[in-house]
Amino acid sequence: MQRKYNLANLVLAGIVALSLTTLLIDVDTQAQIAFMSDRDGNREIYVMDADGANLQNLTNNPANDSSPSWSPDGEHIVFASTVGDGNLEIHVMDADGKNTRRLTNNPADDDFPSWSPNGEHIAFTSERDGNSEIYLIDADGKNARNLTNIHWHDDFPSWSPNGEHIAFASNRDGNLEIHVMDADGKNTKNLTKSGHANWTPSWSPDGERIAFMSDKGGSIDIYVMDVDGKNPRNLTKKNGLDDWAPSWSPDGERIVFVSDKGRNFEIYIMDTDGKNTRNLTKNPAMDNAPAWFRPASVVAPAAVAPAGRTLTMWGWLKQGGSNSTSKRRITP
Repeated sequence: MQRKYNLANLVLAGIVALSLTTLLIDVDTQAQIAFMSDRDGNREIYVMDADGANLQNLTNNPANDSSPSWSPDGEHIVFASTVGDGNLEIHVMDADGKNTRRLTNNPADDDFPSWSPNGEHIAFTSERDGNSEIYLIDADGKNARNLTNIHWHDDFPSWSPNGEHIAFASNRDGNLEIHVMDADGKNTKNLTKSGHANWTPSWSPDGERIAFMSDKGGSIDIYVMDVDGKNPRNLTKKNGLDDWAPSWSPDGERIVFVSDKGRNFEIYIMDTDGKNTRNLTKNPAMDNAPAWFRPASVVAPAAVAPAGRTLTMWGWLKQGGSNSTSKRRITP
């Protein structure tokens, strides 16, 4: 009887594992990339599939829209848009482009929004204190607070997958370097210390690496380093072009970025070792600022769960199925 029970568990585990593998593939295939393009005459937010198909203009208005960032549930996109005399403000819209709402209202520029993994906060860059600082607001636009507040230039916030830290670029040490701080602005650390310009950090889904752009190789290239700043690797040096604005795929296996081949800014995709580069947009207009949506529905054990969620299915199987009295909690 015990042998039959164990065999049944193995069969069930195999079926579920196959289903989870299929889910991972489907989720990564369906995950969309938002980006900015001026192909319709002014800067708009577009969205496309991960292979460049099914392109759609979401904003389609006279304002200039840029810097998209997905909500963790994929239902909304936060972005920067010009208002009034042309200053940038943070806006949010549904993922289909409907129901646009303005979140900030300040005569200074607010730009580069980044949605927290738990969906509760949005980090962004603001010049309301005279220079660029990293600010935080609630997802409804309330309770704005300055996280950096040291009167240097701080830009391009990027959340760690667990929501505990924010990476950003700052010139506070004399050069534009990648820094990391706690989500409340404390315990800031310089990660790159290269003496060159480093900016647009992007945290990997597993929280172990940070992609960024740097000019330390002579051209502007995409680099990846460990989360502590060690082992930086140049991924795009062989193409001899300027490459920037990296964003990770949901499975952490690919990076979407911008390249200026032929002085035409296009969206490209590559493996995380820099190989298998493919052009996704192929348009004479400027395409920039790609942001890959990471679906919250990924539940395989190798995936990273959004903050505040736990994964129990795999632990249920490892504990012996539904007769087990405990479930192993798998958290990021």
